Amino acid sequence: MRPVSGWIGWALCLCASCTAVCAQDRAEDDETVLERIRDDDGGLQPGTGGEPAAEFLKCNKAAWRMPGQYLVVLHQGTHESQVQRTVRRLRARAARRGNPLEVLQTYSGVLQGFLVKMSHDVLHLALKLPHVQYVEEDSSIFAQSAPWNLQRLLQPHGGVSMAEVYLMDGSVQSSHREVEGRVLITDFNNVPEEDGVRVHRQASQCDGHGTHLAGVVTGSDSGVARGVGVNLVRVLNCQGKGTVSGALAGLEFIRATLLARPVDAAVVLLPFIGGFSRSLNAACRETVARGAAVVAAAGNYREDACLYSPASEPEVITLGAVNSEDQLMSQGAGGTNFGRCVDLFAPGDDIVSASSDCSTCFTSHSGTSQAAAHAAGIAAVILSANQMASPVQVLQVMLHYSVSNTINFLSLSETHRLTTPNLVAAMPPTGFVLLPRAGVELLCRSVWSERSGLSNADAAVSRCRVGEEMMGCSSYAPDGARVGETLTESSGRMECVAYNGLTGNGVFAVARCCVVDGLQCRAHASPGPGRDAQCAGPQNHLTGKERDQPAADQQQANRPFLRPSDSKQNSFWGEGHVSILSPLPPAPRCLYNPSGILVFFSQVEVTCPSGWTVTDCSAVSEGSAVVGSVPEGSGCRIRSAGEVEAEGVAVCCRVTPPDPPATTPN
Repeated sequence: MRPVSGWIGWALCLCASCTAVCAQDRAEDDETVLERIRDDDGGLQPGTGGEPAAEFLKCNKAAWRMPGQYLVVLHQGTHESQVQRTVRRLRARAARRGNPLEVLQTYSGVLQGFLVKMSHDVLHLALKLPHVQYVEEDSSIFAQSAPWNLQRLLQPHGGVSMAEVYLMDGSVQSSHREVEGRVLITDFNNVPEEDGVRVHRQASQCDGHGTHLAGVVTGSDSGVARGVGVNLVRVLNCQGKGTVSGALAGLEFIRATLLARPVDAAVVLLPFIGGFSRSLNAACRETVARGAAVVAAAGNYREDACLYSPASEPEVITLGAVNSEDQLMSQGAGGTNFGRCVDLFAPGDDIVSASSDCSTCFTSHSGTSQAAAHAAGIAAVILSANQMASPVQVLQVMLHYSVSNTINFLSLSETHRLTTPNLVAAMPPTGFVLLPRAGVELLCRSVWSERSGLSNADAAVSRCRVGEEMMGCSSYAPDGARVGETLTESSGRMECVAYNGLTGNGVFAVARCCVVDGLQCRAHASPGPGRDAQCAGPQNHLTGKERDQPAADQQQANRPFLRPSDSKQNSFWGEGHVSILSPLPPAPRCLYNPSGILVFFSQVEVTCPSGWTVTDCSAVSEGSAVVGSVPEGSGCRIRSAGEVEAEGVAVCCRVTPPDPPATTPN
């Protein structure tokens, strides 16, 4: 419980100075491993409190696990020499116990570690080694697999491309007329043996998935980005199956290739899904940090995409699939995955593209792999026109030009209806503006957290991607029971934290994340309860707010939200926390746009004027419970769930030229 009583205000300002996720599993066999660690002569590392220093992770999809094959991952920043030293130490300790092991692969690029084949009986030895962060059991990954889709994209790109796409798939028939001369088959090959004894490895079977996706990306007739170069990195076998360890090796290969042969811009296409894997997510995150845009399939299991990797990695651009009517793709008992880990949707049902049956054949396939291939093509077009664009800028452009609010989410749960983006990818127009310039809109998106727990001590946390600035923070509680939200900083990054109410059923935190060169976000607190929270000076502009009510005052949780101060510019009246930003010129200028009055259990949207972008939302009431005020599209969605009227306020900003210097009168 926070000891302070009353409401505290904050202000966020722009500075003008410039689980297969593999999850922990404490099953009986894991307890056996822990017992062996405790009983081992070497003992535990100091300060572990009876637990090993390293975690043991297993895939959250039992059927996809690969017992006996483990990824040993060292702490980030560990020197490369420690990998071989750790291998030698583990091999020696296992040999002393009569359990030889085989090291299959080492990693020193996207992560530090190695893949080892060994008995489960000596797993505890790996968990005790110095520098080891976690050991993850290896697991399988699977492919997810004019035409209406190109019509939906409005205008497929056919110009000269300077971006290259790295396709991590099976094989590609590079002689097909759709892709001939544009596909490079690299010498990388890391695939498992096919299952069963009657596998037919005809070229058409092995090449089918990869050839189709290559056609969607760069095909002469069926391609989104016609002419873009595609580099095949083979990580899937003829059955469309691979391993997490093989995908890691593929990402290492791509990293090494880009270091040896730099390109203007790179897109990495991951048209496969595995269970939640910390190591695979970490490798994707490192690939993005190196400047490549990583695009992944959401999965074809009609489940929350956050249960899978690489779809669950926040730095990855994750694609769900829609059909020709812009509705969620359905495949028998399966269908497209959804949820907050999906960034947007793209055509993925009955997609016509190159067939591996012959060099002039075409066929139709469906799946989130096809949707991801569409997005990879759009990303290549964006990067070809803007080689210096960062991966998050590519995402923001894709979201900005997507088609909104066409998908029917009635089949989803309440939580997934709230958090799944209703956006379908479209090609940016010729001559589009990538970065905000004077007189144009900001590029912003809303990032939802997962729902908090039910306890009044539970909170939800939302973060922006690397390269984005948080310009607003709000919260949403379906039942209206929420305490509020605060801005915190962790490891140098802003966090939007929302608190569940005393009798609440969970709350969501919603961060408003924008891309503007030179912006830095700063939080400024009001001097006390009920006082104005404001920016440091006239050159700073308020872009958002948030407010938090101490737990001691939760019985009054329906008191007014923030509203613009009547007495001061760039300030909010202080029954809450306020966020504002201060950029380098050209600076965003903001205005406050009020809604109409909300009545009992009503919902209203307040929109920004044309050319302005919503950066935050607020709601004012005199006793009613406000379920939430959330930025969405070009405005705010505000819902009141009380018997007294409420009013919403949208904070709208745009990039404007700097003010001309003041002239001295004669």
